[in-house]
Amino acid sequence: MDYRRARLKGGLYFFTLVTHNRLPLLETAENLNLLKQAVQHVNIRHPFKQLAYVMLPDHVHCIWQLPEDKDDFSTRWRLVKHYVSCHTPQQRPFWQKRFWEHLIQGQDDYHKHLDYIHYNPVKHGLVKRPREWPHSSYHDFLRIGWYEPGWGETTPETEGEFGE
Repeated sequence: MDYRRARLKGGLYFFTLVTHNRLPLLETAENLNLLKQAVQHVNIRHPFKQLAYVMLPDHVHCIWQLPEDKDDFSTRWRLVKHYVSCHTPQQRPFWQKRFWEHLIQGQDDYHKHLDYIHYNPVKHGLVKRPREWPHSSYHDFLRIGWYEPGWGETTPETEGEFGE
């Protein structure tokens, strides 16, 4: 299989990473913190802006903005995954080998992916409302007024099927 990734310097990307065999490895505070540390650690040497995220027990969705002169998100993800794998006490693989990416095309696409990320815990039956899920940037977007209080209590019109 010859898979080509869309690369754009300064690109805005939606990503999905899945745990090995969809095991709920991200349901522990220890592993969630480890993933956060990994992202921060990699961001020091290979900068990017994480604009949105949600961490669920068996997968992660996020949106990253790469620097204007960079298009190498694969190295960043390889290093994040390696950091988590090397620092976890588990003796089994942590991540699926690949990840899914989508180059965001314009504001409408960005808005759809933000809604998808923030509604994902509801979609998977983990909570009834996005505000109930603590491992998400939803609360940041609510605080700045991007979402109205109560957003996501019904399925958003923009909620699509991305990355799963």
